[in-house]
Amino acid sequence: MDFLNLFWIFLIISSIQPLIQRRIVEFRRLYAIRAFEQKRGSRVILLIHRQESISLLGIPISRYISIEDSEQVLRAIRLTPPDVPIDLILHTPGGLVLATEQIGRALVRHNAKVTVFVPHYAMSGGTMLALAADEIVMDENAVLGPVDPQLGSTAAASLLNVVRQKPIERIEDETLVMADVAQKAMNQVQRFVRSLLQDVKPHPKVNLENIERIVEALTTGQVTHDYPISVEEATSLGLPVTAGLPREIYDLMDLYPQPPQGRPSVQYIPMPYQERPSLPAIPDKKKNG
Repeated sequence: MDFLNLFWIFLIISSIQPLIQRRIVEFRRLYAIRAFEQKRGSRVILLIHRQESISLLGIPISRYISIEDSEQVLRAIRLTPPDVPIDLILHTPGGLVLATEQIGRALVRHNAKVTVFVPHYAMSGGTMLALAADEIVMDENAVLGPVDPQLGSTAAASLLNVVRQKPIERIEDETLVMADVAQKAMNQVQRFVRSLLQDVKPHPKVNLENIERIVEALTTGQVTHDYPISVEEATSLGLPVTAGLPREIYDLMDLYPQPPQGRPSVQYIPMPYQERPSLPAIPDKKKNG
């Protein structure tokens, strides 16, 4: 076998190897999802957004909840019988309000129990989807976030504060128009969040007296939009939060890794360490003497 034949064999193997690897990973994902569904007796839906990069230029591209996502999730919900629970695994920074509201309404309309699992974070629109669930199961270190509307890079609540604090004759027309849009966005988000919390199928998810307090805390811009709401804070607000995820959720997340970008910024030996017994102290000879 000459060098040219070896070269072509190497080229063919190199070209089909990524395809084979993708197929193997896809099979492992489907197997893990199916195993978790059988254990829980539910339909499992994953909504995972990782930051990806263009391999040629290395430009990071952040992924968000999109219309395409809502189409796929709505289809999965539609294929689920009314009496089958839904388990939604969320790992997302948020996204389009339209797509988020579509998914949220579909989850609320589902007759059986809806459980949202948050292994790391579900911010903004991800938190809205969590509010649509009957139970929110979070890792002890996972976080949710505020759902106050944003107009571009500006918080709607901040625009409204400007209008309240300055005389109207000193405010530009464009700012007044933006403030009007901000007020409409605030009203829309509050109305939607309130409708999610008032859901009573298959049972009330929060105490009715806590609804307005939750709406006020999450939608009025009391904190910045990237403020992390911990398990403890979410529980104190009255949200149906449970701490502690099944092992299978972490195994599933391992099958959706962050795309490699050269040298890793975090590295460790991926195995649990057993607690090691400490060695007995060495006696001090001077004291004994």
